[in-house]
Amino acid sequence: MRASPACQVSLRRFGAWRIAVIVLVVAGAAATAGWLAGRDPPASTGLLMLVAAAALPVFGCAASLWRVPAKNLRWDGQAWQLDASPGELSVAIDLGAWMLLRFSPEGQRRSSHWLPIQRLGLEAQWHALRCAVYSPRPRAEP
Repeated sequence: MRASPACQVSLRRFGAWRIAVIVLVVAGAAATAGWLAGRDPPASTGLLMLVAAAALPVFGCAASLWRVPAKNLRWDGQAWQLDASPGELSVAIDLGAWMLLRFSPEGQRRSSHWLPIQRLGLEAQWHALRCAVYSPRPRAEP
C-alpha cells in the first residue's frame, strides 16, 4: 500500500474544543448543585465548603485546557512532526468534523501533546489530513 501524500496544517482554531470544555464544566457544576439541592436534609455548611474546595482544582484544570497554543502539524509521507519535532501520531477521538489526536515526540514517552483539531478553518486541508492520519506507515527498510 502507498502512504498518504505529504500535508501540513497550522492548528490555530479551537472553538469546538473550548465549547466542549465549557459544556463539561457547566454540566459538572449543575450536577453537583442538583445533588446538593436534592439532599434531605439540606446540605450543611461544612459539606458546601468541602464541595467548593473540591471544585477549585476542576476549574483550574478547565482553565488550563481552555488555552491551546497554536501548533504546526506536518506529515512528510514518512513521519509526523509537530513544530519540527518528530514523533508518532494517534487518533483518540474522531467525530468526523472534529478529532482529538495524541502526538508523542520521539524518545519522550511521557510528554505527549493532545491536539484538538476541527474542520472549521482547515476545510481545504481536512481530507488530506484525515487521509494522512489513517494511512499506513511506511515500513522501515533493513
